[in-house]
Amino acid sequence: MIDRAWLGRELPPSEMLVDRARLQFFARSIGETDPIYLDVSAARDAGYADIPAPPTFLFSVEMDSGSTDWMLHQMQIPLAKLLHGEQSFRYHKPVCAGDHITVRSTVSEIYDKKNGALEFVERSSRVTNRDNELVAELRSLLVVRH
Repeated sequence: MIDRAWLGRELPPSEMLVDRARLQFFARSIGETDPIYLDVSAARDAGYADIPAPPTFLFSVEMDSGSTDWMLHQMQIPLAKLLHGEQSFRYHKPVCAGDHITVRSTVSEIYDKKNGALEFVERSSRVTNRDNELVAELRSLLVVRH
């Protein structure tokens, strides 16, 4: 069983300077064809300061920082038993190339179903820019099979 002492615990923050080439690579990787995600001129013509982050890009920030790996290791959750259950995003401001963002996450729920055969870990995250403005809120649900 996952230790319920993790409830409410904040994970190490994840920071990233959002790189234009990285956003373009991510957009191509997910099959995005809208020119605002690939061409600076198209993005600026659409009112963005630079190429905006595709909708699911922010999920990768914690993955790259190692924060998720650290959490799984500390919680003693083996990757072989892990499933990604859900992911949701709520955007408040665009994130564009050149922005410096910080993701702060908290373990917001831990519960089980099927008499402990499945455990769920919900992580709630707040993404801020360099001016400490809230740009997005993320929620992810991990499922651990026993």
